[in-house]
Amino acid sequence: MSYLELDGISHYYFSEQQCKQAIDQVSLSIEKGKFTALLGPSGCGKTTLLSIIAQLIKPTEGAVTIERRSVEQHSRMIGYMLQQDYLFPWKTILDNVCIGPKLHGELTELEFNKAKALLRKVSLDHVEELYPNQLSGGMRQRVALARTLMTDPAILLLDEPFSALDFQTKLLLENFMVEMLSQYKKTAILVTHDIGEAIAMSDDIYLMQPNPGRIHLHLTVPEVVRELSPIEARRHPEYHRLFDEIWKEMTELDQQESK
Repeated sequence: MSYLELDGISHYYFSEQQCKQAIDQVSLSIEKGKFTALLGPSGCGKTTLLSIIAQLIKPTEGAVTIERRSVEQHSRMIGYMLQQDYLFPWKTILDNVCIGPKLHGELTELEFNKAKALLRKVSLDHVEELYPNQLSGGMRQRVALARTLMTDPAILLLDEPFSALDFQTKLLLENFMVEMLSQYKKTAILVTHDIGEAIAMSDDIYLMQPNPGRIHLHLTVPEVVRELSPIEARRHPEYHRLFDEIWKEMTELDQQESK
């Protein structure tokens, strides 16, 4: 049964000089607890779709629903994690994790203890009194994840959260993220241009084409790959078969765009 549904989403950006269509009639359904990847090149509308789901922008056409009710009725069910961690440099790590409840005027002792528990979950309880500039990039992203989970969102939107990290740290955080989201039973949508990341982390992949952004292909990651950790998945023959299939599709899309 569909949990999160996008129905006929189109979006235009307007300026004094032009009107540009970013997304054209995108429809997709996501089941509860599934990890979905939106894969495609820059300019295919992936981040615009996330911004629409997060209600940062309103679509020109179409609707987003959660459990068949407008997404506007579920605003606090959605967490958004960006490429940069955007931690406040003048606040301690613990204070950064507590920022959500504090902004809503809900920073009780119970919430404070919850933040401490989340830092233990992400193996960072030993740095709670430090400041962001004292942490590595991977540690900062784990803090950002703890901050996002602090509001207990049912749906987590991930906009290329590992793109600024070195490859080894990226792989370790992919593993960590999948474990955490599975443990907390979250529904997740990952925006990425990395084929390997999409296959290794996701249950379903929507390959998008640009100008304007559309769904080109929906692929289900084989169960034998989904059962593995992201690092282990990259060694499986089915991972390589699916990688080659997606690479071929993306190459053909690039050739069509260049004509």
